[in-house]
Amino acid sequence: MLGYFIMVIASSPPTTLTAEEYASQFARDGYVIVRGLFSPQEVEDIRQEFAKIHADGVPGNYEPNKAYDGVENPNDPLFQYPRVMMPHRFNPKARHYMLHAKVRAQLREIFGQEPVATQSMFYFKPPGARGQALHQDQFYLLVEPGTCVAAWTAIDDCDAENGGMMIVPNTQDAPVVCPDVANRGESYTSHFVPVPKGHKAVLAEMKAGDTLFFNGNVIHGSGPNRSKTRFRRSFICHYAQGDLRRISGGYRPLVRMDGTDYEVEPQTSGGPCGEGWKGSLH
Repeated sequence: MLGYFIMVIASSPPTTLTAEEYASQFARDGYVIVRGLFSPQEVEDIRQEFAKIHADGVPGNYEPNKAYDGVENPNDPLFQYPRVMMPHRFNPKARHYMLHAKVRAQLREIFGQEPVATQSMFYFKPPGARGQALHQDQFYLLVEPGTCVAAWTAIDDCDAENGGMMIVPNTQDAPVVCPDVANRGESYTSHFVPVPKGHKAVLAEMKAGDTLFFNGNVIHGSGPNRSKTRFRRSFICHYAQGDLRRISGGYRPLVRMDGTDYEVEPQTSGGPCGEGWKGSLH
């Protein structure tokens, strides 16, 4: 299903924009890349911290070389380098960067109010790893009211060769749909959302330290890492507007940007797949 991608390079916005101007681009396109939001020192700090997590493991939270849904083959690069889910719950440094002051400032402009953090993840995406088919984050988080917003920070330079992010612009108002089945030869996840008629997927080419903000309804994904030597590491967090009332249960408790926990009701709606579907971490 990733063969549906149309490889158009996303243009680089000027680095002199204000937070308000970035938010304006976000509102127009459904996404925006803030160049150099994280400093080279911060990028290296994140890279080294997750290298340590991978090397040491965190029993009960992160265990490399262990099968999980969609990744059962020990020869699969993602078996050896699985993604790290919710590291802010067990690693103080991950929690610190999830609540990064510059991310918070940009999200205030996007939401028009104080954000709240809902999720953190770290993807290693080693050479040869499969990508993730096109999907919509709001399908999983089921934030109410409104939608979630992702802050996807590149820890390595990202391009077509190593499986950079693909975004479908102007799908922020697209309905959240019940997905089709993905090509598991190219995607380690099973869900796939087709590109709507009249839209194209673009490559969000990024340098380490750039942060891609995108609306939770926006269709996005990535292709395989076809590089022989290059990782495509990324630190990814999701946020919601601070007055949300419900979210899928697995994301609770949430975290205010001052670091304190914040509880909301679990989402009981099944979303676009109906009442039998329960939103979960993705």
